[in-house]
Amino acid sequence: MLATSNPVDVHVGNRIRLRRTLLGMSQERLGTALGLTFQQIQKYERGRNRVGASRLYDLAVVLGVPVAFFFEGLSEQGDTAPDAGNVAGMAAPDGPVPTDPAVQCALPSAQPDDLTLLSRRETIELVRAYYGIEDSGTRRRVLDLVRSMSAN
Repeated sequence: MLATSNPVDVHVGNRIRLRRTLLGMSQERLGTALGLTFQQIQKYERGRNRVGASRLYDLAVVLGVPVAFFFEGLSEQGDTAPDAGNVAGMAAPDGPVPTDPAVQCALPSAQPDDLTLLSRRETIELVRAYYGIEDSGTRRRVLDLVRSMSAN
């Protein structure tokens, strides 16, 4: 009989994967930083293994986010809350954290369905490329172009 993962463990795992991917960090590199195998990181990210308090703290330090980041978007019942995905505080850890400048941006508040969108590799590549444009005027024109092409 297969045990199902606890929804909170799955949510925390998704947040670990989201931050790791935004930083452009592999599972292997994260595992090495924590003294774990990439398989263990996979299990955490899928919610198969529960992340203990001390390990969660270590993850927060390595990924440059406050521990609370992993629980953002959960209601008191452990379900995804309507404001899930509010990742605006993601790049604002308690202290200075050396990270890729391309990902040190505050992402807009997202809707629950946007969590999947934000964790897609294509989205992350787009955000990195966008913030790789040094000239702010050019960045603004690219944004205007994309908005004009969007169906929304």
